[in-house]
Amino acid sequence: MKLVGISGSLRKESYNTKLLKTIGERYAESFDLEILSIRELPFYDQDEEADPPDAVKTFKEKVKKADGVIIATPEYNWSIPGALKNALDWLSRGDKEMKDKPVMVVGASTGILGTVRAQIDQRKILGSSGLSARVLPPSTNEFLVTNAHEKFDESGRLTDEATLQFLDAVVNRFVEFVKKP
Repeated sequence: MKLVGISGSLRKESYNTKLLKTIGERYAESFDLEILSIRELPFYDQDEEADPPDAVKTFKEKVKKADGVIIATPEYNWSIPGALKNALDWLSRGDKEMKDKPVMVVGASTGILGTVRAQIDQRKILGSSGLSARVLPPSTNEFLVTNAHEKFDESGRLTDEATLQFLDAVVNRFVEFVKKP
C-alpha cells in the first residue's frame, strides 16, 4: 500500500513532520509512506490552474497515485496553517485528486488541547465539494499529540507509550479504511 503524508508545518523541527516520520517507520511493514513537502508550492492562482507550475504538478500527481493520505496539521490561531490550506486549494482544482481519496487527519502540538480545533476545520475543508475526500470518521479516530515537546525524543521519534498504543489502533483502522472500496 502506498500512502503520502502531508505536514501542514514548514518548520524544520516540526512535531507534525516528526509524527509523520514516526508513522512511516513504525508501520513500514503495512505501507510505504512518502512525506510530501508543501514548502515549494506557490500560492494558488486561478490564472495558473490550467497549467500549474512543476512543483504543483508533481505534488498533485503523487497524491493522485497514492492509495491514501495522512495529513498532520498543527494549529495556528485555532485553525489549519495557510500553507496547508494553499496545498489543499491546489488539490481542489483541475483533476481533484482528493475525490474519494481515503484520508486520516492527525496533529501534534505543545499545548494541552493538541490540534483539536484545526482538525475540526481540516475535516470541514476535506468534505468540501472541491475536495470530497473520504475521511476516516472522527468518533474513535481523532489522533492528536498534546504536550508534544514531552513526547518526542532527541532523535525526533514519538516515544510516549500510551500515545503510541492509541496511534496503533487508529492506524490499523485507517489501513482497513483504505482497503475498503
